[in-house]
Amino acid sequence: QVHLEESGGGVVQPGGSLRLSCAASGFTDFPFSSYALNWYRQAPGREREFVAAITRAGDNTVYADSVKGRFTLSRDNAKNMMFLRMRSLKLEGAAVYYCSAIRGSKGSWGQGTQITVSS
Repeated sequence: QVHLEESGGGVVQPGGSLRLSCAASGFTDFPFSSYALNWYRQAPGREREFVAAITRAGDNTVYADSVKGRFTLSRDNAKNMMFLRMRSLKLEGAAVYYCSAIRGSKGSWGQGTQITVSS
């Protein structure tokens, strides 16, 4: 069973930067490189929303308009890792950030990592 674990969250001031990591394991049937990966976030009282996605080979990324130009998504298929570099964080970026791995109709989620944006 695929297991995802996010890390790198914390408290940051507006305008600050953070890098989130997603460590993946449990790929018994298909390799990590066969999964598309995503980041989502959920703020208190709000629905979970899409942040960014990366293709299996890591050669293409898609970002939500709200983070485009400030967030950079990458993956390391040799290490089963995904990274989200965030800069110029805004107050509205405060949320629990989740990584997900999708292959076909099946998806797995991590438990999330909290980001607090506060001055």
